[in-house]
Amino acid sequence: MIKEICKKVHKKKIAIFDIDGTIFRKNLAFELLNELSWMKIFPKVVRDELIALYGHWLDNEGTYEAYRIKLVDLYEKNIAGKSQDDIVKAAKIVAQFNAKRTYIFAKKLIEEMRPDHIMLVISGSPIEIVKEYAEIFKFDAYYGSVYELDGDNKYTGKTIFEPTHDKGAVVKQFVAENNVSLVGSFGMGDTQSDASFLDLVDLPIAFNPDLNLRKIAEKKAWRIVVEKKDIIYEINNKN
Repeated sequence: MIKEICKKVHKKKIAIFDIDGTIFRKNLAFELLNELSWMKIFPKVVRDELIALYGHWLDNEGTYEAYRIKLVDLYEKNIAGKSQDDIVKAAKIVAQFNAKRTYIFAKKLIEEMRPDHIMLVISGSPIEIVKEYAEIFKFDAYYGSVYELDGDNKYTGKTIFEPTHDKGAVVKQFVAENNVSLVGSFGMGDTQSDASFLDLVDLPIAFNPDLNLRKIAEKKAWRIVVEKKDIIYEINNKN
């Protein structure tokens, strides 16, 4: 669930990022499901369901959060009985293939903050893909959704940890367990599930926010940054 954090003295501040839609331009769970289907670890029909779900979202038939939840349901439905080794193998392929498909704004911030921040990433995607992605970008710690394993390292289909239920609580736990402070902290996310940790940091950014997060950001006067193609602009959020 967590990578051992950097203990260097000069890293006194924390930078917290969501992944999907914040760093990565798409959704890691979608890409992992797709790869598992291509590898025939998941049934071929999973790809058809994925395409249908993505099409419904593109056609504005529901919110991004509803789309994300359906991806989680599809993953949970197919993970039971599968080997952890197979999931990790697919996760490595997906993370490496998509390593460059990042938002310019997020990539620049990560590079700027890495030298003097404890870099923390929190995602609702499966921990196996979150781990691989986080290590590519040299994050110090990471959280993702954890699925139960049996004695043979096969998944039972039961979810035992989902950070999206309360990312703020995850941050508080991390701070307490590692004896660090949120003074001068930074956070960036794109959906309402990120609001609970953005509310804890000193420098929150709502990045390409969904409607619910934008409303929260406007009410709380958080920075709102939008990246469209190769253009980055900030929405004036001052009362």
